[in-house]
Amino acid sequence: MIKAIETILIDIPTIRPHKLSVATMSTQTLVLVQIQTDDGFSGWGEATTIGGLKYGDESPESVAVNIRQHIAPLLLQRDERQVGALMYRLRKNIRGNRFAKCALETALLDIQAQRLGVPMSELLGGRLRDSVPVLWTLASGDTAKDIDEAQMMLDLRRHNSFKLKIGLSSIQHDVNHVLAIKKVLGAEVSIRVDVNQAWSELQATTAIQQLQDGGIDLIEQPLKAENRAGMARLAERFSVAIMADETLNGPQDAWEVARLNAADVFAVKIAQSGGLTQAKELSTIARLAGISLYGGTMLEGAIGTMASAQLFSTFDELEFGTELFGPLLLKQDILAEPLQYRDFALQLPTTPGLGLALDLDKIAAWRRPA
Repeated sequence: MIKAIETILIDIPTIRPHKLSVATMSTQTLVLVQIQTDDGFSGWGEATTIGGLKYGDESPESVAVNIRQHIAPLLLQRDERQVGALMYRLRKNIRGNRFAKCALETALLDIQAQRLGVPMSELLGGRLRDSVPVLWTLASGDTAKDIDEAQMMLDLRRHNSFKLKIGLSSIQHDVNHVLAIKKVLGAEVSIRVDVNQAWSELQATTAIQQLQDGGIDLIEQPLKAENRAGMARLAERFSVAIMADETLNGPQDAWEVARLNAADVFAVKIAQSGGLTQAKELSTIARLAGISLYGGTMLEGAIGTMASAQLFSTFDELEFGTELFGPLLLKQDILAEPLQYRDFALQLPTTPGLGLALDLDKIAAWRRPA
């Protein structure tokens, strides 16, 4: 039985400012959730957001309060082994709160996999790969700094694909910035851009033509999430891949995007989808509709990152890789042994559950006072 559910907020500085069109991040708040059972098992989940309420409708504080006050009472003293029934109970009684639900489902699956002695991936359809490719996001906004950073990552064999956050500056400034980096890094290095909904359809049409001509491989969410018709027109007009992100908030959204042919690629995010099993449904819809997959992130720490990797390892295809670099953006890790990034990929452990050993002293040191 579930005997305790705890939420922990920890604030960790980033290694450099991370600029998006909606916010500039210098600190990331991780929302950690721990579920304990009466027979000694402990599972962890994470509900980290980006940019507070500037990005979405959940914040770290709202996640913590809603779990403590409204969601935990629905789970306490119930059988943690009945993960599907518990998540159905939450979906039936709690509207929205996708990030909170994801953290709780992750913790429940962590316990279940530990109990069975298997990696979490085996509860999600079965692992097809022991590592997932990981790109690095260049988001300093400075062309020279971004080039130097990319070349360092290539030399370290840590990342060989890069995504640039744009949309904060003028259209032409952003296009020039991206193409200058692409020119230096060359044809063998994949460059993508993430606009985070910053453009109008007219602006997108002008910018995407130049980016396509310059050899850019993918354009992520150029238009507002609700403008799926506009996304469909862009996907029809251009040969460069158009990726849906903020418009995907669960399987129903994925079905609508697929029905409208409003994307060539889905960015699958476990928290944005409402949990691991919901995110798995997104991948199924994509496969049936002939849409490619990309493993997205909310810049989670190690727990959310590894939960995502466990799911992404089960996808039949992962054509555009992942961006599971969140822990590398933080100045402090929360693990006894850090995640293993090498040969341009994140390595998955074979130990039960998430396969992570948390450093509780580090968590305590960065924990926000209650």
